[in-house]
Amino acid sequence: MRTYHALRSALDYRIVARCSTTKARASLLTLPHGPVNTPVFMPVGTQGTLKGLTPSQIRELGCQIMLNNTYHLGLKPGQETLDKVGGAHRFQSWNRNLLTDSGGFQMVSLLKLAKVTEEGVQFASPHDGSLMMLTPEHSISLQNSIGADIIMQLDDVISSLVRGPRVEEAMKRSIRWLDRCIAAHQYPDRQNLLPIIQGGLDSDLRAYCVKEMVKRDMPGYAIGGLSGGEEKEAFWKIVHLCTDLLPSNKPIYCMGVGYAVDLVVCVALGVDMFDCVFPTRTARFGNALTMDGVVRLRAGKYASDFGPIEEGCDCPTCRQYTRSYVHLTASAKDTVGCHLISVHNTAFQLRLMKEMRCAIAEDTFPQWIHQFFSRYYGTPDRYPLWAVHALNAVGVQLMH
Repeated sequence: MRTYHALRSALDYRIVARCSTTKARASLLTLPHGPVNTPVFMPVGTQGTLKGLTPSQIRELGCQIMLNNTYHLGLKPGQETLDKVGGAHRFQSWNRNLLTDSGGFQMVSLLKLAKVTEEGVQFASPHDGSLMMLTPEHSISLQNSIGADIIMQLDDVISSLVRGPRVEEAMKRSIRWLDRCIAAHQYPDRQNLLPIIQGGLDSDLRAYCVKEMVKRDMPGYAIGGLSGGEEKEAFWKIVHLCTDLLPSNKPIYCMGVGYAVDLVVCVALGVDMFDCVFPTRTARFGNALTMDGVVRLRAGKYASDFGPIEEGCDCPTCRQYTRSYVHLTASAKDTVGCHLISVHNTAFQLRLMKEMRCAIAEDTFPQWIHQFFSRYYGTPDRYPLWAVHALNAVGVQLMH
């Protein structure tokens, strides 16, 4: 039987408080570039920063960790430039933590996929159409050059809607590719490599994948292959299963989750870390995120509304600008409007996580969940049934 030796870890994970009802926990994650309080939402800075915000603005919002995109940074500025400058922290003047994806998701989502082989992901170049190959080794090499505090394995990415033998094939290949990523990783003493649990919506395949990847004794674990259009009832059940099976003394990251209700439910199910492009992407359409739901600021009714985007929000946008002004700039599709809403939306996500951390620490998280749903949806008949079922599974009765 093969034995696995734990990698040296550049990560310390300490649980500060546990919810006495749900699986939620508040923790302190210590990484090479400082502390991260969890549960945490990680904004996505695709090419070195969030769209429309400077790294210094993100820092001023209190962000402790954000994402960079391996595929995009590997194209521009490119690995040679990253090596010369000493990594992405220096390149973008960001002295806090970074997490990088493996680049594999972009190969599937953005480009014309040629095929996946045991060697890696073969795809058509966005420049001249020539065939290129992303292997586990090359993905890790790029992430070593970027220098992120947390890096991700290359996994065999398939849609959550795929059924049949391809799901098991992708899951088992992801395990084999994890071993290649571990072997290729040059800096385990300063970069934490996380595996990605796959297996689609099949609970047996997910359980098998967890068992195999836990054998490698990694610094933390990610739940991948969700948030791809699957039914929400299936989504929460897979998250619930994985958090039950994964080690309770290591951080758990659910990839691609960013809607407020999804964050609340997944925290209750025991997830620590999240990321999504949603806050800045929806800002580009004039949509602001608030505790009272989404505010569509391009609507004419906001033309003479001189209140802030959200009462009680202390972000720079809400402190200085009115809904009327943001409406004007967003309706004209001026980049200023997009910027102002992006600042607010990022601040909202960070504030949402902070409120949950405080409620977990005070052991009032179930009560906080009731208050959140009441404010966000108004009346119980508007509560999403999948969320009601998910929270019921961890002891929170939203409806009586």
